[in-house]
Amino acid sequence: MPGKPSKRGDSVRPVDLARRHGLSTQAVRNYEEAGILPPAGRTASGYRVYTPLHAGALRAFTALVPAHGHATATAIMRAVNEDAVREALTLVDESHAQLLNDRRTLTAVEKALRDLSGTPEPVAAGVTFVGPLARQLRIRPATLRKWERAGLVRPRRDPKTGYRVYSAADVRDVHLAHQLRRGGYLLREISLLLDQVRAAGGVAPLESTLREWHERLTARGLAMLAGAAELHSYLRERDVIDSA
Repeated sequence: MPGKPSKRGDSVRPVDLARRHGLSTQAVRNYEEAGILPPAGRTASGYRVYTPLHAGALRAFTALVPAHGHATATAIMRAVNEDAVREALTLVDESHAQLLNDRRTLTAVEKALRDLSGTPEPVAAGVTFVGPLARQLRIRPATLRKWERAGLVRPRRDPKTGYRVYSAADVRDVHLAHQLRRGGYLLREISLLLDQVRAAGGVAPLESTLREWHERLTARGLAMLAGAAELHSYLRERDVIDSA
């Protein structure tokens, strides 16, 4: 569906439009071709004529990218320029839903890590076996074996008996997996987290990782606010919403 004709107003030179955002003029042309900018008018000699509306579109797009990623920001702008505003807002809502899900995941991970501090110590020899560990967690031994097949836990085998032997680190991993499974997380998601725990050398070193995770989510949330403001302004410029 074609977009609305570009508003004229004062024309903006392509080079000026590009420089304001640290882009090349070719990048601006590429954005127009991708539907990120509305179609530009042409002079009698065929040169593109950009207007303040294009400048607003570029401001909106560059604000949306850090909030939603390049692909989603492109889809949002393309939808707006095709007057499919509901589609654009749905894309925005989906990003917000993903951010909320990420926050909930982080909360669950932090809770699981906190709960580990109350984990009972393994047997005196520093190891335990499938039966006692399963009883401790009130799960079936078959569940522990399933987690092992999925790579969540990696107990060694006793060379004489062939029994699975869980070290203190294995017990820690089992308790963390148990907490996250109770929170509804998939085995592959838990496996990724446990890989981080092992790579960090335990739970304590993950505190800085969790802080960084919080900071990334906060930055994304703030970027979404900035992107929403610029998108709102652009919708006003397109007369999609009341400018009053």
